[in-house]
Amino acid sequence: MTRAVELALRGPAAGPNPRVGCVLLRDGVVIGEGWHRGAGTAHAEVDALSGRQPVPGGRPANSVDARGATAVVTLEPCAHTGRTGPCTQALIDAGVARVVIAVPDPNPVAGGGAALLRAAGIEVVVGVGAEQVEAMLEPWLVAVRRGQPFVTLKLATTLDGRVAAADGSSRWITSPESRAHAHALRAEVDAILVGTGTALADRPALTARTPDGSPAAHQPLRVVLGDRAAPGDWLRITGHDPAAALAVLAEREVRHVLVEGGPTVSAAFLRAGLVDRVLTYVAPVLLGAGRSAVEDLGIGTLADGLRLATEDVRRLGPDVLVSARVRREDDVRGRHDSEETH
Repeated sequence: MTRAVELALRGPAAGPNPRVGCVLLRDGVVIGEGWHRGAGTAHAEVDALSGRQPVPGGRPANSVDARGATAVVTLEPCAHTGRTGPCTQALIDAGVARVVIAVPDPNPVAGGGAALLRAAGIEVVVGVGAEQVEAMLEPWLVAVRRGQPFVTLKLATTLDGRVAAADGSSRWITSPESRAHAHALRAEVDAILVGTGTALADRPALTARTPDGSPAAHQPLRVVLGDRAAPGDWLRITGHDPAAALAVLAEREVRHVLVEGGPTVSAAFLRAGLVDRVLTYVAPVLLGAGRSAVEDLGIGTLADGLRLATEDVRRLGPDVLVSARVRREDDVRGRHDSEETH
């Protein structure tokens, strides 16, 4: 399963479909490997059965003889026909004897593959490596289970929590290393959202760029929330309701949205309880005055403060990146089939 996760990570992080990897085994020997390369391409199971990926010590083949083999898959094989055929049927037709699945597919349209495999007389084991796969697929899994995009709030502040100086200047608070990391993050999300205030004042490009400054292969949907004018090629969502904005994005199959502020929009999403994770780039700079990273949250006393759970702290050049979890009331992380063996 660890190898299947490694293969899955070769696929695109953004998009309506999840990253999936598959390894085919016979007598403990790998006979096929595959992964999903994005919407419209072969799914991981079909890719592994095709034999086009060389396995250790082998060469690409026209197809893999999988009769009696075990298929190890990060996500439950799909049971529906979309742009491609159902992976469940491909495994049945290939004659596999056993399928090991990390996490069931929460998509009501695509799920149900495990039951069909069992009905065909194939042994199915669910839950192997579930924690590892849940972590890899968290934004996608949470978005599909919840019916609403996973939300990451990104902040870039001085050591005293300012996002701009008293004169309004804000470029650049953080280091080139932090900005490079933020661009890599943009290349993995489906959409970036800002308010009209930020769009008009800063005129941000909201593009994802590689370290050499060229455009990344994937460019997220650029979204502006508010009633004032906005760039014509951006998706404009009128009003100031974060939940309504997420509903619009869900209809577009956006799984992961990056909220880049400014302080008004950041506070709106936090007050609405719609943030899953906060990423804060902190620069060793002191201003003493200027705009705060987040506007009023309606909190009057320290005891009522929104306390987050730190997940990771890392150094980026002179800066520090803090990743913290926000516990949402509708948090659906980690819900997978408790069936470890069957």
